[in-house]
Amino acid sequence: MDSLGSLIVVTGPSGVGKGTVTGGLLSLVDKLEKSVSVTTRPMREGEIEGKDYFFRTEEQFSTMRKQGEFLEYAEFAGFHYGTPESWVEEKIKSGIDVILEIEVQGAMQVRESCPDAVLIFLSPPSYEALEERLAKRATESQERIALRLEKAREEIKCRHLFDYEVINDNIEEAIGNLAHIVYAERLKIKTGDSERP
Repeated sequence: MDSLGSLIVVTGPSGVGKGTVTGGLLSLVDKLEKSVSVTTRPMREGEIEGKDYFFRTEEQFSTMRKQGEFLEYAEFAGFHYGTPESWVEEKIKSGIDVILEIEVQGAMQVRESCPDAVLIFLSPPSYEALEERLAKRATESQERIALRLEKAREEIKCRHLFDYEVINDNIEEAIGNLAHIVYAERLKIKTGDSERP
């Protein structure tokens, strides 16, 4: 019997580098896939159904939500996003680790629905460094940056609710630390492994 995969959640404040770090992790670690979310936003040029997202109407999304088909879901910029539980379960049962790169609120939903999930909080080295990163994006006003920083302060206060904290001061080091966590989790004995010789 093959080992089960793990559900690995990477979260942290906006601008901390979740996308960069998880992208690096995916290129470094085998048998690890990024979760494919369901969304109600329109498909963009070059996106592929089932690879980038599962594209659904608002009505379809609402039905899926009411039927409890999501591990977590949220609204962003007027569109809905959710993590399909059946897709994640299928991958985990086949021995693939699944990584979710989501917001802190979504991570708390996953903790409720999937207590075996491994929750990793990605922290900035300081609030000043986070502010600098947000400003470098040059996509938001000073007012929006201030709001994101205020939200980040609240989110960082919750980091004790997570299994691991990785400080993203150096991208390569943060990716390496995440890889170590994935490898360590693979060595843990999981429910369902008791049938192996």
